[in-house]
Amino acid sequence: MTTTAFSDQRGVALVIGAAGGVGGEVATALVRHGWTVRALTRRPQPARVGVDWIAGDAMVAADVARAACGAALIVHAANPPGYRDWDKLVLPMLDNTIAAAKAESARVLLPGTVYNFGLETLPRVDETAPQNPTTRKGKIRVEMERRLRTASAEGVPVLIVRAGDFFGPQAGNNWFGQAMVKPGAPLRSVTEPAARGVGHAWAYLPDLAETMVRLLDRADRLAPFEVFHFGGHSLAWGEMTAAVRRAVGNPRLPVRRFPWLLVTALSPFVRLFREMAEMAYLWREPLVLDDRKLRTFLGADLPSTPLDDAVAASLRGLGCLEAALT
Repeated sequence: MTTTAFSDQRGVALVIGAAGGVGGEVATALVRHGWTVRALTRRPQPARVGVDWIAGDAMVAADVARAACGAALIVHAANPPGYRDWDKLVLPMLDNTIAAAKAESARVLLPGTVYNFGLETLPRVDETAPQNPTTRKGKIRVEMERRLRTASAEGVPVLIVRAGDFFGPQAGNNWFGQAMVKPGAPLRSVTEPAARGVGHAWAYLPDLAETMVRLLDRADRLAPFEVFHFGGHSLAWGEMTAAVRRAVGNPRLPVRRFPWLLVTALSPFVRLFREMAEMAYLWREPLVLDDRKLRTFLGADLPSTPLDDAVAASLRGLGCLEAALT
């Protein structure tokens, strides 16, 4: 991925969720493109170049409103860790973001997911595909987008960029760093969550974040409610595990199957397993995000890091690669 420095100021952006993977990468990309970046946080965070951490809680409307004062953009990348309390937290946090955006006439940027889509839309999904999820998280995601569409009709411009499963150098809530590999140690194995023969859509976070900000650079061409699909790396079965093997320099690194039967059996008793089991269909069926709209809009300006480079950077960020090579 090329990294171009932008010297002109683009205004103030508030990032909600900057301590997480996607929010952190978007904050970095915004700084690179000349934005003044604030980040709302409940806990003290390490200093980050160009980011002004603002103490506050995304669940407290007054905190969000205070942090958003003067902002032209609010990035809503808040995501309860470990899928905890989605039904209680996700929509109230979004409502606070929408209220602050209305008050400041700011645009809302939402990193979207594929949870919105049920089996009837697979395997190739474009921006106009029907959204009829059967999962609880999918229904919440659909409601998030519905509320944002309503807000856009009330004067709040909205940009949604949907992507597949995240991976990248910054640890966060993602399958790559929580299920496929074990962070912080030399890799003794890699786990394959997908059913044999089933491909999967992956999004390298630095590429995704850079894409979002390049879309914002062309804000004058965006509709009041705009949705794009980010294709990322649409990998055949086994390609991600093969890339991990190449990154650690071990072509015989054991590949283990994800214990779906155990996760399903324990799902009534373990909350995380219950949430994971609900999304198992995305690992049993192929899904490709149709990104022709995005490619037409950005043309040759679409970031795309080669898979091997992206996987190596991700493993290094997770503390796996350097330990494995020493």
